[in-house]
This record gives sequence, C-alpha cells and structure tokens, in this order.
Amino acid sequence: MEIFLLIIAFIFLALSFVGSIIPGLPGVPLAFIGLLIAQATERVDFSWQVLLIYGIVTVVVQVLDYIVPAWGTKKYGGTKWGVIGSIIGVFAGMGFGFVGVIVGPLVGAILGELLQGKELQEAVKAGWGSFIGILFGVIIKLISCGVMTVTLIQAL
Repeated sequence: MEIFLLIIAFIFLALSFVGSIIPGLPGVPLAFIGLLIAQATERVDFSWQVLLIYGIVTVVVQVLDYIVPAWGTKKYGGTKWGVIGSIIGVFAGMGFGFVGVIVGPLVGAILGELLQGKELQEAVKAGWGSFIGILFGVIIKLISCGVMTVTLIQAL
C-alpha cells in the first residue's frame, strides 16, 4: 500500500507541472495534495511546519495567479479599466483552454483600455503587461511545484 501511495503522490506532482501551464488543472494544489498523500506513508514524515508553509504557499500562489495579470497591466501603464478588463479576461479565457488563459487577459486589458479612450498602441502596451503577468504566474507555479517535488524526493 505504501508504494501505491507514493506512486499516486508522484503522479499528483507530475500533474502539477502540467497544471501550472494548462488551465483546468490546479498545478500547485495538486503538488500539495501529492505531499499530503506521501505524508500518509511511513516513509515520509514532514513536520507540521513544512506542511503549513506549503499550504500557505499553495493559497498565495493560487491568489497571485488571478492578480498578477492585472498587476502586469498596471505596471505597463494600464488604467483601472485595463486592470478590470484583464481580470475579466482571466475568467472569460478559462473556458477556452490554454490559449484562452493567455489571450483572455491580453484582450481584456486591451479592450478595457480602448473603452477608457486610450489609443490602440497604449492599449496594446497594457495588454502586453497582462501577458507578461501571466508568464510570471506560470514561472512562479512551476517553481513552487518544483520545490515541493524536491522536498518529497529529499524526504525519501
């Protein structure tokens, strides 16, 4: 049973990397679940502090995944309308898979800026910021999943 649980834990960790890139799979939560499954074995014994820290990291990264595209829009000169468009685009894009999650905030930020009365070039710049924010979010998720994977490997 222990080997079975460890295999399942590593499957969750592998899926977490996929979920960090492809929408629909919550990457970092899958990695955390993998750690919890491994904790159920006799071979792995994480302290409660380690599990608490990774639990907090999981929540923070999930929240940041929705905030970072808006932050990128603002950082690249977007207005409140661009930020709102970016946030709406995140949710609207989820229904269209990976491409939707990339394009949704980009288009949302551009449309928000155009509704605000900005020129197309300025609107595209704000949209680019949203895109950069999404890439930053993916990198943070991949790093988080990688750290959790290394933690489990070290615990064995």
